[in-house]
Amino acid sequence: MTKIRTRIAPSPTGDPHVGTAYIALFNRAFAKSQGGEFILRIEDTDRTRSTPESEAAILKSLKWLGLDWDEGPDCGGPHGPYRQSERQSIYQEHAHRLIQDGHAFHCFCTAERLDEMRKERQAQGLAGYDGHCMHLSEDEVNRRLADGEASVIRMKVPEEGICELEDELRGTIEIDWKQIDMQVLLKSDGMPTYHLACVVDDHLMEISHILRGEEWISSTPKQLLLYQYFGWEPPVFCHLPLLRNADKSKLSKRKNPTSIDYYHALGILPEALLNFLGMMGWTMPSGEEKFTQREMIDNFDVKRVSLGGPVFDPEKLDWLNGRYIREDHTPEQLMDRMMAWKYNREYVDRFLPMVQQRIERLSDAAPLAMMFFQGLPSINAASFEPVKLDEDELKKTLQLILWKLETQRHWNKDNVMADVKAVGDHLGHKMRDIMAPLFIAITGQPASVSVLDAMAILGPDMTRGRIRHAIEVLGGLGKKKLKSLEKEFQQIAAFMD
Repeated sequence: MTKIRTRIAPSPTGDPHVGTAYIALFNRAFAKSQGGEFILRIEDTDRTRSTPESEAAILKSLKWLGLDWDEGPDCGGPHGPYRQSERQSIYQEHAHRLIQDGHAFHCFCTAERLDEMRKERQAQGLAGYDGHCMHLSEDEVNRRLADGEASVIRMKVPEEGICELEDELRGTIEIDWKQIDMQVLLKSDGMPTYHLACVVDDHLMEISHILRGEEWISSTPKQLLLYQYFGWEPPVFCHLPLLRNADKSKLSKRKNPTSIDYYHALGILPEALLNFLGMMGWTMPSGEEKFTQREMIDNFDVKRVSLGGPVFDPEKLDWLNGRYIREDHTPEQLMDRMMAWKYNREYVDRFLPMVQQRIERLSDAAPLAMMFFQGLPSINAASFEPVKLDEDELKKTLQLILWKLETQRHWNKDNVMADVKAVGDHLGHKMRDIMAPLFIAITGQPASVSVLDAMAILGPDMTRGRIRHAIEVLGGLGKKKLKSLEKEFQQIAAFMD
């Protein structure tokens, strides 16, 4: 019998996402329920966006949740390396094997030609690459390569017919090959794209089952074709329902906080968050909503996964977290959890010097320190009455600051200040007019300790969560204005840096 082996393969290009934890939980629960193994692999082939800081944050957050793995970049294993950036020669070898076997080809098309080709094909109702370089002679290909001409390697796909893929939850899915592009497998810099790397890695790491989000269904034909080209047995595919916002849209940080670190900063217990994610599309046979990871593993049956879009409801998470706090802790144990969370000397030492400069009695410290422990400040639209900006400009300013801070990859006071100033300069506002609403959004008060220092201490997730909350209490921007502003932000973001 084949050993059950599942994996989670996050890209270290941002904050650790609750969607990553959701997929990791179901992969681990399935593997462990079958006496199998769970592997962590880092997909860091995007060299411009991947960072060691993001990788470290992902590993730390998954371990905080109790989602440990049997093999990975930190603990090794017999199928390493477990970072794709360290496996480049493996992918290059397999890409050239596909060329030799007639399943792939060098493509020399320039970006300009590809743009023009896409426009022409869209006008004809067609999609994907037109096969321009597929029939170049071997002599011409070798000559152009010898001349140092840049190229990528693309896979060949059938021009007609239907791809039938079997899904553990959904049965047979049919996708017309005409919808499938001649995917780039190896980029001009020698790095692989996702499709080549994941197929090669999943095979060499002996992954037996792939549980992933349903957004990958449309990519599965390309991957099945690669398995066929290499002569490998494909794994079992199981596409899980996506986490969704209340309006059924895909869960995103534009509508809900999605960082695992945000929920940690909010005071959510790891076992409660993991339990909550387990409830997303799956239920215990008994119907009990509160269960441990061990109980989930002991009762796990992938056939019990519901295909209805699970709604990520923060109020339900708070309710469940409250049950854990009340039902699973003595007062002494709760104090230990609070001390480990934020009520500790190391954390207090970070903001106490600022508080010290603003108090005359010891009792004055509590109101100033409170905002470092609370989740979202108790504010409403009236809280912003002291601000000079009119309502529309206020919401626009906060929204642009939020989006600018979402691009910040190195969180510290100076970088936060630079982002805020960049927005102010773009809008033509004085800094004091920009800082006033920030004070209220972040601290809940029109004046407090240095708001920039506070943002640095609170961290990116809580800071952005509070700004997002402030925009919500002000009524938001509305879909049309938000879309227009987002387009404006994309146009001017580069000039803000």
